[in-house]
Amino acid sequence: MNDQGTIRQAIATPSAPSAIGTYSQAIRAGDTVYLSGQIPLDPEKMELVCGTREQIRQVFRNLRAVAHAAGGDFGDVVKLNIYLTDLADFPLVNEVMAEYFDEPYPARAAVGVASLPKGAAVEVEGVLVKPA
Repeated sequence: MNDQGTIRQAIATPSAPSAIGTYSQAIRAGDTVYLSGQIPLDPEKMELVCGTREQIRQVFRNLRAVAHAAGGDFGDVVKLNIYLTDLADFPLVNEVMAEYFDEPYPARAAVGVASLPKGAAVEVEGVLVKPA
């Protein structure tokens, strides 16, 4: 329990890239798990994968690995925030996302940004709800 009286549990897995800053891969607070933004790093090499489609797939693989470490899966995700350096890639995100998610799809926002860490084309963060 922290000094505000809430219970927070850090979630970590070697199946997703280790944090490249002062953050946790995810934090569980009660039944809610906040998944930190994932960029398309190969977790073993900690290097970006090549190609926009493959970057999007890697981001979802990384996000799923963290969801699994929290005891959940993509069916438990209720919200995604997607950050793209080129909003022209939005249709591609939809195509790839359909490979990983089933209906009902999570709520979602897509935001165009000037740049992302390590020169990534895409970053995705999410929220999932799963009883501990």
